[in-house]
Amino acid sequence: LLSLLNFILALLPIIFLIIVLSFLKMPGFKACPIALVIAVLEAIIIWKQNVLDVFTAFLEGMVMAIWPICLVIIAAIFVYNLVVHTKYMEVIKQMLASVSRDKRILVLIISWGFGAFMEGMAGFGTVAIPAGILVALGFEPLFAAVVCLVANTTPVAFGSIGIPAVTAINITGLDPVTTAASIVVQLTIMNILVPFFLVAMVGKHSGKSFSESFKGVGIITLLSGLSFLIPQYLTARLIGPELPSVLGSVICMAVTIVATRKFGKAETDFDIPVSESHTESISSNKAFVACSPFILVLLFLVITSSIFPFIRGPLASVKSSVMIYTGKGATPYTFSWLVTPGVLIILAGILGGLIQKCPFAEIMTVLKKSIIQMVKTVITIISVIATAKIMGYSGMTQEIADFMVKVTGNMYPLISPLIGAIGTFVTGSSTSSSVLFAKLQASTAESLKMDQVWLVAANTLGSTAGKIVSPQSIAVATAAANIVGEESKILNSVVKYFVIFIVIYGLVVFLGQSVFVGSI
Repeated sequence: LLSLLNFILALLPIIFLIIVLSFLKMPGFKACPIALVIAVLEAIIIWKQNVLDVFTAFLEGMVMAIWPICLVIIAAIFVYNLVVHTKYMEVIKQMLASVSRDKRILVLIISWGFGAFMEGMAGFGTVAIPAGILVALGFEPLFAAVVCLVANTTPVAFGSIGIPAVTAINITGLDPVTTAASIVVQLTIMNILVPFFLVAMVGKHSGKSFSESFKGVGIITLLSGLSFLIPQYLTARLIGPELPSVLGSVICMAVTIVATRKFGKAETDFDIPVSESHTESISSNKAFVACSPFILVLLFLVITSSIFPFIRGPLASVKSSVMIYTGKGATPYTFSWLVTPGVLIILAGILGGLIQKCPFAEIMTVLKKSIIQMVKTVITIISVIATAKIMGYSGMTQEIADFMVKVTGNMYPLISPLIGAIGTFVTGSSTSSSVLFAKLQASTAESLKMDQVWLVAANTLGSTAGKIVSPQSIAVATAAANIVGEESKILNSVVKYFVIFIVIYGLVVFLGQSVFVGSI
């Protein structure tokens, strides 16, 4: 009974967020600070944590939220806003429309393919970029936010050059290749289903029946999923956890575009309206200038990644480590000043703006306006990360996981992805979920005499589902679509997909442990 009470009390900040965001329709920038206060009071009064330790846990969460998380979100919004400001977003729209005017195809290319690429390269808040592009193409903002949240799931396991998977592997000491391959095997069903979800969402939003939604795009949708899955698995199996989402997304975009050329219809009921100017041909030079900020983002992220250690090494050495948290288990917090994605994306945006002949003063004005636009989102994210830090350091998060393990016993694999999802829901980060629970998953597997690799992989698997409903992710999506305050509508729209993900993931882990373990 005491364990149950502690479990409920530990869950209280999360329960509060679910209730006020889902049912009371409270905006995230108001709800999340209240959840933070609840966590602070519980940590001090119930978990008997020192006030100074609670304060420094909050401080560490605030710092982490600002650098690198809010920085990369602001950077992504800045690049998008700048391309809109220079009017080159119209050129990009025209280029995309030349591939297809079909909303279903555009969602597959932008939210699934390009979104996975941005997630694979930078992670964090880069879901903002595809959501912003869809809005610019004429998609309804709320729908753009929702469809990009659902798309930004399976690529998350290997986001930011594989950091979530790499973190889980480093914490547990498991084999990188086997663990990465196990994650992809567990993701298989959803990697194929997600493109179908996206197309079905477009169809429903357009008032079409389920069968009408896939008319003329069924083969393209299947190929879009398979062309991401197969390279993702081969990369994980042959190279390791750093590049599965990057290479998978690039091949996926290429295959989707080629398949559209071959199988797509010229006109459909799903076409976006395109003006006469959008039917004109675009020179390669104009196309390069239009895409230059995004090309530079890609270039900077690739050359400063672990793929090029001779470049990353010297840049990564420019850092500062500060001890912020004062309690047990404290580790120095490191500021990477040059290789953090936010800095690189802002620099790419500035150079791209100059290539687009935008005066430097105007570029700075766009940056300033982007920061102001993000104030409510920053408040939300600081509150969420600080809450996660306090819950983690005080033992509340571990209490939740321990109780779930105790209750389920040998049925534990069914809920092991749910634990990973809770980690991402609370922190907004698949990487943080690995930090919180990867060791727990490995220890539980050992005590239950189950395969450690399979259950550690299941934590990363579940964390991709948690990304859909995480308040931080929702805050990014609302900011990108310029609908801050609509968090409750988005949560209500995506929660059913979260349930589908977590049920399928649980069954895959439970049933797959006897089928795949040892053969991957």
